[in-house]
Order: sequence, then structure tokens, then C-alpha cells
Amino acid sequence: MSSIFFATDVHGSEICWKKFINAGKFYNVDAIILGGDMTGKALVPFVESGKGTYRVSFLEQEMTLQGDDIERTQKMISDRGYYPIYMTQDRFQELSQDSEKVHQLFVEEVVKTAERWVEYAEERLRQSGIKCFICPGNDDMFELDEVFANSSYIELTEGKVVDIDGTYTMISTGWSNPTPWETHRECSEEELDQKIEAMIPQVPDLNKCIFNFHAPPYGSGLDEAPELDAELRPRYAGRS
Repeated sequence: MSSIFFATDVHGSEICWKKFINAGKFYNVDAIILGGDMTGKALVPFVESGKGTYRVSFLEQEMTLQGDDIERTQKMISDRGYYPIYMTQDRFQELSQDSEKVHQLFVEEVVKTAERWVEYAEERLRQSGIKCFICPGNDDMFELDEVFANSSYIELTEGKVVDIDGTYTMISTGWSNPTPWETHRECSEEELDQKIEAMIPQVPDLNKCIFNFHAPPYGSGLDEAPELDAELRPRYAGRS
């Protein structure tokens, strides 16, 4: 029987991605599976401030960096799932006044990071024989699908029945039921049911099939959150 390592929700974290890729060899498994949500949280500008220094605002902390602190802080921010990006003061001011440009820059950074992650995975896994399966989650923009689909080693699994080891198969979907955040891959409960039901008839043996669904089962206690109002503020007892 094959052994697998499963992880999910790395959310742009450089160190979490590397740990996921290297977990296969460390735990001596046959396959590694990522259940979705690879996209990071936000851009973090490193703004030039002269004489080799940069101003950075991160998690309500204002920093002026120089020397080795620049690279060290960049790594810390990347490991926490944010995208460090270097720019001039003029560029910073330009972006501060144009949310569409900020969004486009965010998409570009997400895609560039994913491309770098694919290269890292292929380099580490190609000679190992360890299979790598990835299914984007509801937080993942559709631009990521092409990046992973173009990999010569990683297998993109959304909406498919994939063979794990000749005995076990897996069906996957990263879509979720509606959330307050209106993420990229959301649909109604009925549509989600249809996506799952479309895969099930293709499974040769349901007793030997892994159901890799990003949205946790109802009542499981996983990924719980408070009920929110239209302004994304927690509702309190008696106000629902």
C-alpha cells in the first residue's frame, strides 16, 4: 500500500512550500498532495529611501532597513506568505492611487512565485519517483492553473480522477460553498454537489478512492469562523 503526505493552505509561504516538497523524502512517502490555497496574503513594498536603505511597513511595524537586514526581512516576509516587492517612492505613490494597478501587480507576483515554486519542485522531485498532486483552492486565482498545468512533473487534479498507485485513485476540487470574502472559486451548495457528482461515476472503486475536497465537511469542526455581517464584522448573539 502506498503512503502519502498531505498538506494544505500554504498561502504563499516560501518555507511552507519548501517543507511540503521536501516532506516526501523526509517521511519516505510515495506521493505528496497539496489540497489548495497557495496564494499569499498581500504585497509588501520595500520603498527606496536613499543611501541603500528601504522603508518597509509590515504588520503595523515601520522599519528602515539597510545592509543584511534587507535580505533577512525579505525572507521573513516571504516565509509568512507575503510578497516583498522593491520600488521607488514615485512608484509607491503611483500605486497608492490606483487599486487596479496594485491588483495587477499582485497577480504578477503570485504567478512569478508559483513559477519559481514549480521549478523548485521539479528540481527536488524529478529523480525521487515521488508523485506530486496539486489542486488549487478557493483562494487561488485561475491564473495559477496554467502555471501548474505546464509543469512536466506536478499533476494538477481539479475535477479529475487521478491514479495514485495503480490501486488507489483520488478525486479533487478546490471549489467551496460561498464565503463572506467572495473568493475566486466559490459556488452554491448545489453547484458544488454537481462538481463532485460528476467525478464519482468515473471512479473505478469508491472503496479505494481519496476524496480531496478543499471545503471541510459540514460539522467537522475544521476551518471554523464566526458569522460575519455584510461589513465582515462578527455577528453577536441575538443579532444574526
